[in-house]
Amino acid sequence: MIAVDESTLRTLIADVQQGNVAPDDAVATLRRLPFADVGDALVDHHRHLRTGVPEAVYGPGKTPDQCVAIVGELLANGSGPVLLTRTDDAQRAACRAAHGDADEASGSMLWRAGSPTRSGDVLVITAGTSDRPIAAEAELTLRAYGFDPTVVVDVGVAGLHRLIANVDQVMAADAVIVVAGMEGALASVIGGLTAVPVVAVPTSVGYGAGLDGVTALLAMHASCASGITVVGIDNGFGAASAIARMVA
Repeated sequence: MIAVDESTLRTLIADVQQGNVAPDDAVATLRRLPFADVGDALVDHHRHLRTGVPEAVYGPGKTPDQCVAIVGELLANGSGPVLLTRTDDAQRAACRAAHGDADEASGSMLWRAGSPTRSGDVLVITAGTSDRPIAAEAELTLRAYGFDPTVVVDVGVAGLHRLIANVDQVMAADAVIVVAGMEGALASVIGGLTAVPVVAVPTSVGYGAGLDGVTALLAMHASCASGITVVGIDNGFGAASAIARMVA
C-alpha cells in the first residue's frame, strides 16, 4: 500500500501508464479512498491529499481495542508516520503489544517517524519547565508532520535574561510555537521579536487566578503583538497542526 498524498498518487498513475503496475492492483490500492471502515471508526486515508497532513488518532473516549484497530489500519495501508495522541496507560500498552514500540511523549505515540521531509526551522519555546508536557506534544506532532523542531525550555518573563540568551534562535526560526501558562506573557514578547508565524499555546499551569489556563488564553488573545495565532488551552497538537499549514 502507499501513502495517500499527491506525490505518490502521481507515481502510481505513471506506473499504471507505463505498465509497471497492473490496473487491478492500482484499483486495490485506491479502494481505501477516501476512508476505510474499521467497525467503530471511518479512517480517513484521503486527508493527506486534501490538507497536506495525515489523519491523527485522538485517544480519549476510545477503547484500547479501538485504538489498536485504527492505528493498525493507518500502518497497514500507508507508509507515512502514524500519530496517536492523549492516550492512557491501557491504550498505550495495547498499541505497543499490537504494533510494536513507538516514539512517545506526553501520552502521545508516533510510529514511523522517519527522517524530516519538510524544510523550515521550527522553534518550540516554553515559559516554564511545567509547560514542557504540552511542548512535547507539539514537538512529537511536528515530527509526525515532517519537521525537525528545536525546543527551548524555561525562558519565561520572570527571568527575561534567559530568553535574551536564546534570542538568536528566536530570530533565526521560520516559525515559533510559544507554550506558556500563568499570565501567558511570553507570547507577546516573542511576537514582538520576530516577523515569522507565532502560534501561542496557553497552558493550564498556574495558581488560582490563572483559572486553569483561561487567564493565559485571554491574555494571548489580547496581545499587543499583532498577528499571533492562539490555540486552545494545552493544545500542543493544534499548535503543531497550525504550523504545518503555515509553513508549507
